[in-house]
Parts: sequence; C-alpha cells; structure tokens
Amino acid sequence: MTSTMKRMTCRALVVSLLALSFQTANAGMIGADQAAATTQSQTQRSMVLSVLDRAETAAQLQAQGIDPADARARVATMTDQEVQQLTQDMHTAPAGALSSGGWLAIVIIAGLVWYFMYRK
Repeated sequence: MTSTMKRMTCRALVVSLLALSFQTANAGMIGADQAAATTQSQTQRSMVLSVLDRAETAAQLQAQGIDPADARARVATMTDQEVQQLTQDMHTAPAGALSSGGWLAIVIIAGLVWYFMYRK
C-alpha cells in the first residue's frame, strides 16, 4: 500500500513538472539611451502634471468645462510619445503672446482705423 502511494505521488509530480512550463529569468544589460528615455518620459509627465496643478490652468480648464482631475487622469493614460509631443508643444508655444496671424490682424485693423479717421 505504501509503495502504491509513493508511485502515485511520483507520477503526479512528474506529470505536474511536465505540464507546467518553466520560466527562466533573462538578465541583460540596458543601454544608457534606454535608461535615459525612461527617466526623460517620467520627467516630462511630471512637468505636464505640474502645469495642470497650477491655479491658472485649473481655472482655464474649469472655464472650458473640463475637470482638472479628469485632465490629470487623461495625462496618466497617455503614451510616452504623446506626452513627449505635448511637452514639445508646451515649450514651443508662445507664452501669452500673439502669433504672427494675431499681429497681422492688429496691423490691418490699425491701418483701417488710421485710414478712416485721417482721410480727407
């Protein structure tokens, strides 16, 4: 009886070892560019979140009907490429200044005002 129990236990162990897949761990070196990309994406994401934490930004979002908490949640779900594009847009956007089209409109309006006020 004991030998039958041992045989059954051994068979169960062999079957379980063969049925379960063995996972091996692979260790490898990562390049400096991969490590820098990870830290860079985290830095960019934290910069976008810090901009969303500003009172002025929160007020503008609420004025447009967007909850600041929802905006933070959306940034958290963005991919690294989307966050990189957003931070690039934030760096290149004019800070409170008019674009070239805005200046052109001001010059045209000023010219029209001058023409109609000072013509004889």
